[in-house]
Amino acid sequence: MNDLIHDIARQLDAGAVIPYLGPDMLSLCRDVQVPATPLALAAIMTSKVSVPHKIRQRLTQAAQFIENFKHRKSVVHLMNEAFASVPAPSALHLALAGSGAGLWVDTWYDDTFAAALRQARPAGGWVQVQGLSQSEHFGQWTGAYDPAGAPLPEPPPQGGPLLYKPIGSHDPAGNYLVSDSDYVEVLTEIDIQTPIPAEVQRWRIGRHFLFLGCRFDDQLTRSFARQIMKRSSDQHWAVLPEPPTRMEARFLEEQGITRIPMALADFSAALIDALQPALAA
Repeated sequence: MNDLIHDIARQLDAGAVIPYLGPDMLSLCRDVQVPATPLALAAIMTSKVSVPHKIRQRLTQAAQFIENFKHRKSVVHLMNEAFASVPAPSALHLALAGSGAGLWVDTWYDDTFAAALRQARPAGGWVQVQGLSQSEHFGQWTGAYDPAGAPLPEPPPQGGPLLYKPIGSHDPAGNYLVSDSDYVEVLTEIDIQTPIPAEVQRWRIGRHFLFLGCRFDDQLTRSFARQIMKRSSDQHWAVLPEPPTRMEARFLEEQGITRIPMALADFSAALIDALQPALAA
């Protein structure tokens, strides 16, 4: 396993690996005051707006109910409140931000990784691209921002490091894909890659994905990962300490993803140790 982690670190430093981050990356941070799971987020939203009991634990359905019977602005307001705090980036966030990666995919709404990039790359030079809800930005699939949060023209500039937030983020503009209708719009087009930025499509060709803090135990997470990975290499890795479900195991096999059965904190320490020479250079 040590040899594998050192090989991943070497390829990450060379720009051949794309870190793909999920909500459980927050488990590495201290004093986290934002929801770290869809269930936790649903609980926050439904504690402030009454929704039918049978959908109280179903994030996308609860968000859709609030959107239908309150207003889209109510959904955005609740999301902005839930993610107003910015967790201090963990050592792994900072190591990945300072590595040789040219693309990071972050699939949760918190601003932690953007904060890590600001710390690791104070000179800037990177761009953030976020997925947009069609209910608010009809016909426009993504929004681009510079490190300070200022909007950039579409499509974003090519060539520099890119943080891709496919389901949106709190900062800087409160862009969220969270309700059923948000996902229906994107999933209708994602097979033909329309919602995925051209620069992401270009960068992923032939590269490997490293999945950290992710689970693939629901259709949404599998669908997004499958489409974002298209035309990449046939070798990838996922840190999954828990045995995969039947559908997860099938997904890992079909996508050429090797499971690394380690706790995320243990893998983090080992990867950071393997990256140290490159980070110190």
